[in-house]
Amino acid sequence: MNALALIAEDEPLLADALARMLQRLWPELQLLPAAPDGQAAIEAALQALPDILFLDIQMPDVTGIDAADVILERWPDDRALPLIVFVTAYDHYALAAFEHAAVDYVLKPVQSARLGTTIARLQAQLNWRQQGGETEAPPPSPGLSESPDETDVSVGSTPLHRPEPLTIIQVASGQSLVMVPVDEVLCFEAADKYVRLVTDRAGSSELLIRTPLRELLPRLDANRFWQVHRSAVVNVAAIDRVIRDGGKLRIHIRGRAETLEVSRMYAHRFKAM
Repeated sequence: MNALALIAEDEPLLADALARMLQRLWPELQLLPAAPDGQAAIEAALQALPDILFLDIQMPDVTGIDAADVILERWPDDRALPLIVFVTAYDHYALAAFEHAAVDYVLKPVQSARLGTTIARLQAQLNWRQQGGETEAPPPSPGLSESPDETDVSVGSTPLHRPEPLTIIQVASGQSLVMVPVDEVLCFEAADKYVRLVTDRAGSSELLIRTPLRELLPRLDANRFWQVHRSAVVNVAAIDRVIRDGGKLRIHIRGRAETLEVSRMYAHRFKAM
């Protein structure tokens, strides 16, 4: 099976090691020159339009997750979206990776057997696409689950689990500390150095916290709060409707005039039952 792949890794030795392992396990795979950082990955991907992206998460300036978001947002509409594999040394990114529609997540140092499992999944999805399957949401490979909690992503023999979800968010407001139940938050929006909490509370509909969105997200209930853009997380229960506007999906939140744009990376969340 012929496919084109791009590796983005800021450590040249690790990029070379991954490339050699891929060439040994998947000889037909064509590899582009490795991108040394997230911005270079964006430029190379949008120029070459590879089938697969192997993205390190922790890279200078632009992370692998942010790079993936930009790439998918700018990807040509007439081309199938690339399959994404996140590669990193930090296991706490595992669940976040799957929430970003990643095909798989591989821990460093990359093990041959684990990479072989990833390759099998990639090949199955590419084959399914060639047979006319939907390009946006291919099924899992045989023996592999779509759910991150059921995959073989683990550290040693210990499965990765999300910490206990937040129930209260403490927000500084002048000389006061406002206690906001998480259930009251309609959405979180990144704004400069702050995250804006939008609620339906009278007199305090918008509050600011300093915790970055990437740190806040793992502490939210994944079944109730969905990331829909790299700068926005929405309470699913607060969604009134989702409409298509000029090729983009936009979320209408109950009681609010403004809408939220859905990035292509998260469009897979919104499909009719």
